[in-house]
Amino acid sequence: MVQTGRIRTTPRERTVTASNAFAGEEPEYLDDDRGATTPHCAVQVDPLAGVRTPDDPPWDVYLTGTVFLDIIFTGLHSAPVRGTESWARGMGSSPGGIANMATALARLGLKTSLAAAFGDDHYGEYCWDALEQGEGIDLSPSRTVRGWHSPVTVSMAYEGERTMVSHGHEPPADTLFRQQNAPGHPAHARAAVASLTPGKRNPWIAKAAAEGTRIFADVGWDDTGAWDLAGLADLEHCEAFLPNAEEARRYTGADCPRAAAHALTEYVPLAVVTLGAEGAYAVDGRTGESAEVPAIAVEALDPTGAGDVFVAGFVTGTLADWPLADRLAFAGLTAALSVQEFGGSLSAPGWSEIGAWWRKVQSVAGQDPAALRRYAFLEGLVPEEDQVRPWPLRRAVPTIGFGRSA
Repeated sequence: MVQTGRIRTTPRERTVTASNAFAGEEPEYLDDDRGATTPHCAVQVDPLAGVRTPDDPPWDVYLTGTVFLDIIFTGLHSAPVRGTESWARGMGSSPGGIANMATALARLGLKTSLAAAFGDDHYGEYCWDALEQGEGIDLSPSRTVRGWHSPVTVSMAYEGERTMVSHGHEPPADTLFRQQNAPGHPAHARAAVASLTPGKRNPWIAKAAAEGTRIFADVGWDDTGAWDLAGLADLEHCEAFLPNAEEARRYTGADCPRAAAHALTEYVPLAVVTLGAEGAYAVDGRTGESAEVPAIAVEALDPTGAGDVFVAGFVTGTLADWPLADRLAFAGLTAALSVQEFGGSLSAPGWSEIGAWWRKVQSVAGQDPAALRRYAFLEGLVPEEDQVRPWPLRRAVPTIGFGRSA
């Protein structure tokens, strides 16, 4: 199920209007009585419709990891200063961590299954409901852990960047949900996204790959400083590896990220290196094909979760068998749309947002013909114009507590 235009929360929602979103101001209720909910705009698009068969696995993408409760403050004039109190003009709450990726995939129309531990506190209940009820994500492999509190991240967005403070504990040892580990038998899916850990194997990756699941991998900063590709043992099971430019350079020793991408194809069939403001570069070692797509210039409100959205967009295009350059362009577009909102899973775009952007680009006089050609593949994918709300679109900003306190 793709949630577009607005996010359904339980049981009430708030919406950021076009006039106040970039200012980071607290939004107003859509309704005066604060009791009724306004139906959200849900545009159903299945990007894999052309490749589905009766023998497909039940899920398009399988994920596992840690779900955080994200509390996001925006509208700060500057970074907080020691010994002072800062007031934010906007605030929202949403599931974060691996939930960012799960939400991004679900909103793009992929059947997504998530294995994660959820605390049995109100935070855990809220995150479970937001993902299962609001986004249509399958949580049958997930579990609620009694007596375990939900991990929490507070994110402060300012000057196009964010600062985060997190707190949490690993689930009890007798549960199967340690951070970055899945149950013994992962859900059967077309693809899975894994976060590789230097010096450590995650057994579920090999099991999934052996069953034909296509593994897409990213990686975090190597705190050990080793930057040894041999330490990423699970890379041998992966179809694609998506590091950022600095990670790619450090792991390969290459002088530039493009050379690093080529070097990575000795270890993994497909290397995708994100280049920040320059866009992204990819090399398919199986065919020798390479592609580079520039970034879309946007006014960034909050980059939280943009990397997850990029991966979700690239996975979507790959499973749909799009050309490599189209996959890169789509991933970059979805990431660009996400940074114009604040929050991780809150900001992930759906097809309504993508369609509205495409119609807007087409309507602007003097558009670069080359740029229009680059995204022409969207024409057959986005919803009809009468199904898409006017640009810009603003998502709901769910805040915990309204449902039971009203």
